[in-house]
Amino acid sequence: MKTGLIFILLAFTRTAYSQDTLRLSLAEAVSMAKASSIASKQAVTVKETRYWEWRTYKSNYQPQLALNGNLPGYQKTFNQVQQPNGTVEFQPVHNNNSSLNLAFSQSITPTGGKIYGATELQRFDDFDRKNTLYNAIPYTIGYQQPLFQFNKLKWDKRIEPLKFSESKQNYISAMEQIAVTVSGYFFDLLLAQVNFQIAETNLQNTLQIQKIADEKFNLGKISKNEILQLQLEHLKSQKAVGKARRDMEIAMLNLRSYIGLQEKGKIELVLPPSAINMEVTAEKVLAEAYVNNANAIAFIRKVIEAKRDVAQAKGDNGLNATLTANLGFANRASTIPKVYTAPQNQQLVSLEFAIPILDWGRSKSRTKTAEANLRFTEYAVEQDKQSFAQAVTTQVTLFDMMKDQVALSAHADSIASEKYQIAQTRYVLGNLSITDLSIAFQEKDQAKRDYVVALRDFWGAYYELRYLSLYDFEKNEKIHYN
Repeated sequence: MKTGLIFILLAFTRTAYSQDTLRLSLAEAVSMAKASSIASKQAVTVKETRYWEWRTYKSNYQPQLALNGNLPGYQKTFNQVQQPNGTVEFQPVHNNNSSLNLAFSQSITPTGGKIYGATELQRFDDFDRKNTLYNAIPYTIGYQQPLFQFNKLKWDKRIEPLKFSESKQNYISAMEQIAVTVSGYFFDLLLAQVNFQIAETNLQNTLQIQKIADEKFNLGKISKNEILQLQLEHLKSQKAVGKARRDMEIAMLNLRSYIGLQEKGKIELVLPPSAINMEVTAEKVLAEAYVNNANAIAFIRKVIEAKRDVAQAKGDNGLNATLTANLGFANRASTIPKVYTAPQNQQLVSLEFAIPILDWGRSKSRTKTAEANLRFTEYAVEQDKQSFAQAVTTQVTLFDMMKDQVALSAHADSIASEKYQIAQTRYVLGNLSITDLSIAFQEKDQAKRDYVVALRDFWGAYYELRYLSLYDFEKNEKIHYN
């Protein structure tokens, strides 16, 4: 099956690598990239950012406690004072007006209102008159309720959990995308190494055949034209070796840079297996994708966000009102103990409102625009769902096709290698032309490249399936990362 390619890679190991060579499999390269690459660090940073955004959102529903103060509130100056006759005089002011306020609040999600309470102490010192007064609110409690307005807390409670779930799945997707990218770099280098060894092997074979051809020419068995053709093939082989070496070094640098490999030296790639012990169906992959993929969560979130925008447009229609009710106690005295003795009750009830009389259809236009955007979002999400399902189904089909292509390419590689050996023997014996030998050269080389390309497509399709579904079909479990 793939004997020819394995022989090439083993020969490459013996001739091109030294003791400081790092043997690296595809799975090891993927693991290194997930642990050390810049892409993985970026994914972790985004994950942490989304986590703290989630914590910020959660804090909006928790009681808030704050201490405010003005200590000291000392001033010594002249203030403008308007007299009864309309004139202005500047009176000296020398006082201290300090205060402390401890307040709490708790949002009420279903209504969008807020319960609040506070305790406050204020001290005023008049240094010119040597007088001290205290004003205190031992406690007060109240409720503030917006009327006919958009309830942001209620909608955030529907949307933010989806965003957080989406961010967690996006992190897993980012890590699986790293595997897809590493697979590409890995096979870029593998193909470059195979091309380099093919070029070196062809150069050696060309030299051997040229020696045989020179002997035949001296014996008059072949023409000068055939000698010139072999010399041209020799020059082409030398150029091919130089180009293949350059491509290999570039591909090695790209892989090393992406996976975050710090060690110096060569990299020896281990040929990945040509089969994976797993069975997949389009139905299974699609079911897991709709449960795990961040895009599936985004489908739901986008529609809810569009509905939120409609609710906000209707709520911000210009008719705004706020009802506030407050009950507590207050007192004033010359000392702190007295200020908390027999305080007087205080009450507050207010209804603030604003009603637009004429807005020339502005509120209606905003509402209609939001409703149109909702319909557009629903259509776009439906189209995205269809495209997503098509992408998943296509990837499953591609994976099944690639399994067959790997087997066929391996068989073709074996046949082409055997055919080349026969052609080389026949040329030495003199019953094969240089043209036919060159064709056998090319077929052998192309068969080896085709096998590596088939492996690349196979493993690329495998990692794409993981990326789309976020499911490990080998272990039959969802993909998780700490």
